[in-house]
Amino acid sequence: MATADVSKRFDAIIVGGGHNGLVCAAYLAKAGQRVVVIEARSEVGGTASSEVFSGVTVNICNCDHLTFRTTGVSEDLDLAKHGLRYLDVDPTQLATSWSDRRIWPHFRDVDKTLDVIKHFFKDEVDGYRAYLRDAMPIAEMIIDAASQPPTRRSLIGKVVSRRGRGVTTMLRWSRLSSAQVLRKYFKSELLIGPALVTGPTVWGVSPHTPGTGLGALTYAMRHVSKVGRPIGGSGMVPISLRRSIESNSGVVMTNTQVAQILCEGSRVRGVALSDGTEILADCVVSACNPHDTFLKWLKNPPSSAKPMIEKWRAAPLYEGYESKIDARITAKPQYTNLDNKLFDDLGVEPLSPTLIVTPTTEELHRGFEMISRGEILDQPAMLVNLPSILDPSMTNSTDHVFSLEALFTPFSFKGGWTSNAEPYRWLEKYSQLVEPGFLNSIADWRCMTPAHYESEFFLPKGHATSFSGGPLAALLNSQPELTRYRTPIKGLFLTGAATFPGAGVWGASGKNAALTILNQ
Repeated sequence: MATADVSKRFDAIIVGGGHNGLVCAAYLAKAGQRVVVIEARSEVGGTASSEVFSGVTVNICNCDHLTFRTTGVSEDLDLAKHGLRYLDVDPTQLATSWSDRRIWPHFRDVDKTLDVIKHFFKDEVDGYRAYLRDAMPIAEMIIDAASQPPTRRSLIGKVVSRRGRGVTTMLRWSRLSSAQVLRKYFKSELLIGPALVTGPTVWGVSPHTPGTGLGALTYAMRHVSKVGRPIGGSGMVPISLRRSIESNSGVVMTNTQVAQILCEGSRVRGVALSDGTEILADCVVSACNPHDTFLKWLKNPPSSAKPMIEKWRAAPLYEGYESKIDARITAKPQYTNLDNKLFDDLGVEPLSPTLIVTPTTEELHRGFEMISRGEILDQPAMLVNLPSILDPSMTNSTDHVFSLEALFTPFSFKGGWTSNAEPYRWLEKYSQLVEPGFLNSIADWRCMTPAHYESEFFLPKGHATSFSGGPLAALLNSQPELTRYRTPIKGLFLTGAATFPGAGVWGASGKNAALTILNQ
């Protein structure tokens, strides 16, 4: 346990030191509140953190941050003073597929992307323009809506200020599947697939799932926001947030587990740690998954909370479906189906952005169905990058950092995760996209599977609960604990990826939870 004077009262206790919990704590500490963050692991950051493996810095999850810099968090908390610097990634991504091995880049600049579309998909230019006309207002609305706590008044005000632009389309898309939306504009699977991988596949659902239509916004979001990577790895976000908290006299306790959230009457009064120590505060913020919060930790909750608790008792607990290989490699891979002249003309280093490797739409759907059987596609969706190409600080030698995320790799994989045979098969599949010799260049590697995310990051069944309802769900407010951050228990609040606006290294949930607390 990290040293701290736990005998005194705090104004706020934040349970869980993921980046949203840290953002919330940093805002509260800056406002003058006495804050303590309690984190079960030895370091803060959760899956947004980085760590040293085989002498290089690796990220626990993908290193590309799309929305964090849209929130104002860095400026509000002066995170640059605490060490946070970003590198822009442009092209925002590369994409290829198992069936069509051509590799095409996507840029933040719309005109540049349209030139690429014209080169690779000459019949899709008008469709891409039509897509952007419909999608850009929605993407802008989502970014805007996430910038402050989403009340009915604030959300309606944003709609009015935009004269309703995008609202009708957002409502229509929200009822459709991502595949339905994208097929209204595009024909080529090489154009549709990458949007599905970075949309519903990342959410862990089939592209044919009704209500996932906003997952089709992925290209538009990359035009609205900058893709960036923190210098030194994704973990510089939680590191800088911890420094901000401590600079305002906040306390961060690591290697410390919460056993109970204590209630008295209609409100919380603090938490009890696994060793029996009680820490008291009138405000407790859980930055962990709602199932643990409501079903595992609550002690003596008031009767007013019973309907919410029963709702979560009936809510399914899904399995994790993402795995990530980290490797130290001695030579850079070279893509075999690259139009070198085009990339030279565009001035693009092909190893700097993330490469999306996608199956077809129907294969993605089949991969989702295989999860329940503990099976994995022969050619799964992949997100591949070499972060040390853009950021040399991640390695102290001529070696490079290699990252491969594989999707729809279930926690209950019937082959089990005690062997590296299945992850090595993904490396072999990837090696088919590059010049010979890649496998021999791997000096050391590991694979973080859903089983590892459960045992090392306290994610039940390796699954990080993620809110994916968008502004419409926030407007309807059908789950107030997820969209308004408040619970029926006075003083108990939620933040984290399970709450609006959702997953990824965004930070808006942490900021909005803090503002909700400060404005009550």
